[in-house]
Amino acid sequence: MSIFNRVEDKLPVEQVIEILKQDLPTLFEKDISYNIYTQDIYFQDPVNKFKWKFNYRIIFWTLRFHARLFFTQIYFDVHEVYQSAEDTILAKWTVRGVLRVPWKARILFNGYSTYKLSPDTLIYEHIDTWDRKPSEILAQFWQKGVDN
Repeated sequence: MSIFNRVEDKLPVEQVIEILKQDLPTLFEKDISYNIYTQDIYFQDPVNKFKWKFNYRIIFWTLRFHARLFFTQIYFDVHEVYQSAEDTILAKWTVRGVLRVPWKARILFNGYSTYKLSPDTLIYEHIDTWDRKPSEILAQFWQKGVDN
C-alpha cells in the first residue's frame, strides 16, 4: 500500500472503541496501544496538560509506576465507551484502590474521558474530567480504610 492511500488505511471508529475498551481496564498493569493516537496528541486532566505522544507515553508509564508503588490494589473500572458525536468518543470510568499505608486508605473517584478524532480516525485530543477536585481525592489518602 502506498502512503497516499491514507483514507483506506484509517481505522473504523468501532475498532478505536474496541482498542480503548481493551486498553483502559488494564492501564495500571500494562501499557496501552499508541497506534490510535496522533503524534501531537493533546492531553489534559485536572492536574496535567501537555502535547505530543512521547509525553503521553510518559503519563501512562507514571500511572503504572505510582500504582505499583503506592497501592496494594488499584482498578480502572470502565463503565462504557461509545461514540457520542461523529468526531468524539466518550469513556466513563471509576478509579478505586487501596493505598499501601497501615491504615489502608481507600481512593475512589469517577470520571470520563473525551477523545477527539481526526479525519483519519486517530485520537488527537484526550481530556479527562473528574467528579471531584484533586485536593478532595488526595484527602482520601488520610482516611482510615475498612478491612476486607
